[in-house]
Amino acid sequence: MKKRTSFLKVYLLGLLCLFCFAAHSQRKMPTKIIFDTDFGGDADDLGALAMLNHFQNKGEANVLAVMCWNLEKYAVSAIDAVNTYYGNPDIPIGLRSGEQHETSWNHSKVLTENLTYDATPENVTEATELYRAILSQSEDKSIIMVTVGPLANIKKLIDSKADTYSTLNGADLLHTKVKEFVIMGGNFPTSKDEWNFNGDMPGVTKYVLEHLDLPITFSGAELGAAIKTGEVFNELPKNSPLYLGFYHFGKYAPWMKEQFKGKIFDNATFDQTAVLYAIRNGLGTYWHKVKDGICISDGIGGNTWQPKENSKHSYLVLDKPIPEMERLLETFMLGNF
Repeated sequence: MKKRTSFLKVYLLGLLCLFCFAAHSQRKMPTKIIFDTDFGGDADDLGALAMLNHFQNKGEANVLAVMCWNLEKYAVSAIDAVNTYYGNPDIPIGLRSGEQHETSWNHSKVLTENLTYDATPENVTEATELYRAILSQSEDKSIIMVTVGPLANIKKLIDSKADTYSTLNGADLLHTKVKEFVIMGGNFPTSKDEWNFNGDMPGVTKYVLEHLDLPITFSGAELGAAIKTGEVFNELPKNSPLYLGFYHFGKYAPWMKEQFKGKIFDNATFDQTAVLYAIRNGLGTYWHKVKDGICISDGIGGNTWQPKENSKHSYLVLDKPIPEMERLLETFMLGNF
C-alpha cells in the first residue's frame, strides 16, 4: 500500500511539473518596443506614453527606449517626468539632433513644473546613437518600432554607417533586428496632407517608406480621429500627468483653445491606437487589416494606397463600436486593466 501511495505521489508531481512547464511556455513574453514620438504638441503622445508605462508595469511591454523627435526644450524632460511618475525612470531617452526652441502652447513645460525628472536635452543620448546601441544588442527580429511622429529619426538611422556598436549600416541593422513597424501616419486609403507624414520635412516619409522592406502596419489618422477620449481625466488628481497635459493642451493648443470651457474635453486618439495594436494586436476584436497594397507617399504629407499582392504594408480598419473603443483606450491610459 505504501509503494502504491508513493507511486501516486510521484505520478501527480510529474503531472504538476508538466502543467507548470506548459503554462510557462505559453506565457506571452513582453513585447519589446522602441517608441518614437513628437511629444509635447498634441496630447495623444502623452496618452500613448501613459499606456506604454502601464503595459510595462503589468509585464506586457518592455519599453527599450523613447526617442524624441520634438526639439522643444522641455520635451525630453517631460517624457522622463511621465516615465518617472509611473515608476519607470530608467527607460532610456534619445533626442533628435538639432537646435532647441521653446513653444509656449506645448504641454511639456507644465509637466516639468509639477513632476520629478532627471533627463534634459544636455544629458540624453542622440537618437541615432541610442537606436544603434539598442538594436545591436538585440536578438534578430525581436523589436517592434512604434512611430507616432514625423520620421526624421528613422531616416537618420537608415542612413547611419557602421560604428563601434555594429558593423552593419543603419538599413541593414533595422532589417536584421526589427520584427515590425507600427506607423501612426497618413490617412487611408488616401490623404492630401497629414502632419506625421509632413512634419515640415519634405521627402522624409517618402524616403523612409521606400527604404524599409519590413512589415509595416499603418494606424491612419482617420482611426484616431473617430475615437475621442480625455474628459474622464477631469476626475484625476490635479498633479497627475494626464490631467496636467490634457488640460494645458485643451486650453492652449491653437486648434483646441476655442473649444475650451474650463475643463478637459474629448479629443482624438491618434497615437494611442498605434500603441494598442503594437501591444495587444486586437485583430478580429478591435479592427482588421487591409492588405495587398502599399502606402505611397507624395513626399509632402499626402499618401495613396496602391494595390500590390503579397506586400508587407497593411492598414487598420476599425471593427469595434466607437464608444466601446473610447472606454477601452481610457482604461488602458488610466491603467485600470
